[in-house]
Amino acid sequence: MFFKDVVGQNEIKKRLIRSVQEQRISHAQLFAGQSGTGKLAMALAYAQYISCRNRTDEDSCGVCPSCHKYQKLAHPDLHFVFPIFNAKNLNKPVSDDFLPQWREKVLKSPYFGLGEWLQHIDAGNAQGEIYERESESILRKLNLKSFESEFKVMIIWLADRMNVACSNKLLKMIEEPPSKTLFLLITENEEDLIGTIRSRSQLVKFPFIEAGEIENALLKIEGIDPEIVPDAVHLASGSYIRALSYLNPGEDERFYLLKFQEMMRFAYARKVSELITWADEMAGIGRDKQKAFFAASLRLVREYFISNLKREELSYMNREEKEWGQKFAPFINERNIVPFAKEFELGIQHIGMNGNPRIVFLDTALRMVRLIKR
Repeated sequence: MFFKDVVGQNEIKKRLIRSVQEQRISHAQLFAGQSGTGKLAMALAYAQYISCRNRTDEDSCGVCPSCHKYQKLAHPDLHFVFPIFNAKNLNKPVSDDFLPQWREKVLKSPYFGLGEWLQHIDAGNAQGEIYERESESILRKLNLKSFESEFKVMIIWLADRMNVACSNKLLKMIEEPPSKTLFLLITENEEDLIGTIRSRSQLVKFPFIEAGEIENALLKIEGIDPEIVPDAVHLASGSYIRALSYLNPGEDERFYLLKFQEMMRFAYARKVSELITWADEMAGIGRDKQKAFFAASLRLVREYFISNLKREELSYMNREEKEWGQKFAPFINERNIVPFAKEFELGIQHIGMNGNPRIVFLDTALRMVRLIKR
């Protein structure tokens, strides 16, 4: 991965390059920001730049043996940790057990979210976690001497997914790091990391990407239709992942829209038995997807309310959402928008507090019956 391939974030690129040139590389750095802002891509470009034998003032050379290995994610001094699940065919798995799938996913594009990753490894309803046993694997790798590079690099993607035991063991390594070791922790939920790890890591905040940078990146995609790029940039709101999702909606996005449509149709027709069946199905999809559904529903009612007000410049919907909203948007108005939003916010909160999902979804669905005709 080259710095030139990272979408936008030019100030961060300059800062990281300067840290290498001035030999001021902090041993633990926390890349924090919203999904789609390029944290993983930047971590890979930074690690490659550090290990490059013929780096320039702006980027890695791309031709030295180190760069060749980085471009295959196969450098012996590059290590990864990421959320996984307890697969039945593996005994106490760690990230290395999923490394071939990880390389395949990242080499295709380093711009993806947790849901996409879990789907790629067939995690089913599993939430994805970094288990305590991962810390033993980290310690074993980092206690070895570097094979080729000056630094051993440990990239921990979605570090907020570490359980408490793993976090505490990692903290000890960060406090007393092995020689010439670089920890690059990536998070979309900075506050979910234990405070002591945050305080001992150098924070690198990733802002949303500028619209012009996203537009330029999209126009470079082979076979792209230039006419749909402006809509994709508008929908992105600074997230390159959202821009890509507009061009090719993922299975999760389609699923959330479908289930939202079902819920609203059943609620409007007062089909209570169908709502009960719907709630049973939603109760079995896993807590991460359940929270994501409520978040998607919260976004959709907001977008349909804005659309109903004829403020299209403030609306951020893909084509499928817009088409369905032509008939549905009038049902979201000033009388029910706030109660709708509160119900979906409560859904996220209750699922996050390990509430019974069947009760949560059925309660939400039945409340839609009352709100949809206000």
